[in-house]
Amino acid sequence: MNLSAPYVATPGAAALPVHSAAAAPLVRLCGVGKTYAGAGAICTALEGFDLQVQRGEFVAICGQSGSGKSTVLNLLGGLDRPSTGEIWVDGQAVHALPERDLAHWRGVAVGIVFQFFQLMPSLSALENVMLPMDLAARWPGRERRSRAMALLARLGIAAQADKLPSFMSGGQQQRVAVARALANAPTLLLADEPTGNLDTRNTAALLDLLLELVADGQTLVMVTHDPAVLRRAHRTITLVDGRMADAEGRHV
Repeated sequence: MNLSAPYVATPGAAALPVHSAAAAPLVRLCGVGKTYAGAGAICTALEGFDLQVQRGEFVAICGQSGSGKSTVLNLLGGLDRPSTGEIWVDGQAVHALPERDLAHWRGVAVGIVFQFFQLMPSLSALENVMLPMDLAARWPGRERRSRAMALLARLGIAAQADKLPSFMSGGQQQRVAVARALANAPTLLLADEPTGNLDTRNTAALLDLLLELVADGQTLVMVTHDPAVLRRAHRTITLVDGRMADAEGRHV
């Protein structure tokens, strides 16, 4: 389901550097830092952070509250900008994109699965999955409904297509959220504690599903505290005070 080429800026946008993605990691964060100003002080959320993620890799990010996990995810998804450093995804210099192009890039290159599902309550499951396609105009209009149905079927919830989120279980809602994240065939799939509101059975089912996607070539970066997830990730990264740490919690 990966896009086959790096994001291309909209007509009239400033030309931005694009690296060859042939042999490069899909994701590269180089010397990334993020600071926030507030209450008369500067808060450092991330400092000198380097990360590479290969295509088809499943990387789990863990750490205590405030360690910088969500900051990494927000930066990778183009929801926030780094204060320092560079962020490259599939050859695209995400840190350098103008705001207008950043929003479009995010819509077609990144899929995000949230802990609290974030489904539109007034839309059916099918309409929720179609929404990203409508917003990004990623697929011809005549193909969007059938594509959304195919995604719901792949995730085993085609029977829920016409239901509103309030009439679905938590596990069903999270599967709709995954289908929505995959709607535009993203290069990179991000997940923020996706099992946090699921019971053990639904957690196992969702994890099996995500691992199937990874086996098919999807790249996945997930923030999680769940030991079951950490055991099955290809690689686990631990953050302490905005920096990568070793197994003993020491900065590396």
